[in-house]
Amino acid sequence: MRPLGIEGAWVDTPQVFTDQRGRFHEWFRADRFRELTGQSLRLEQANCSRSGRGTLRGIHYAAVPPGQAKYVTCVSGAVLDVVVDLRTGSPTFGTWEAVRLDDREHRAVYLSEGLGHAFMALEEDSLVVYLCSEGYAPQREFGIHPLDPQLAIAWPDDLIPELSDKDAAAPTLEEAGLLGLLPTHEECVAYRRRLRGTRGEACVSS
Repeated sequence: MRPLGIEGAWVDTPQVFTDQRGRFHEWFRADRFRELTGQSLRLEQANCSRSGRGTLRGIHYAAVPPGQAKYVTCVSGAVLDVVVDLRTGSPTFGTWEAVRLDDREHRAVYLSEGLGHAFMALEEDSLVVYLCSEGYAPQREFGIHPLDPQLAIAWPDDLIPELSDKDAAAPTLEEAGLLGLLPTHEECVAYRRRLRGTRGEACVSS
């Protein structure tokens, strides 16, 4: 695992073992995760989505606390996975980073509480699975419009983005800020610091 430029986000490129039978890799290791990030990943929900080429999901995030950390990989097909820093007061507020996730390199992205997440399917029937630190709670789930010109995320030019009605109606980053819907960097870092002392036992095992 290596950290991305946005604090609290990581990318993991596993070693893939290949022989005449196929391929094998470890897509999550709790001990390695703890060693490199300094914390454990609590598993409260696991999600799976299948998307047609051009499908754009996000930008999604949850109110902190407790937020919702995610560990994301693509097990079939390919997606452009994007992490967005929505934490006011963060040195990288309003910036984003993109990582290609596919069924060849088998990379995974971890984003901690307070960060926004989105992805676009680059191939038909792209299958994405992700581990979540908290269960879905509609009252604390929010979104930012993924085509917000202020964010200027470089989605592929050769694809027409297909959004859900909910994502298409999401506010821009500026609008969400004016509505008081964005987490602060300070509260996100403080919450993660508290988790390091309370989640030693409740973590995902390999």
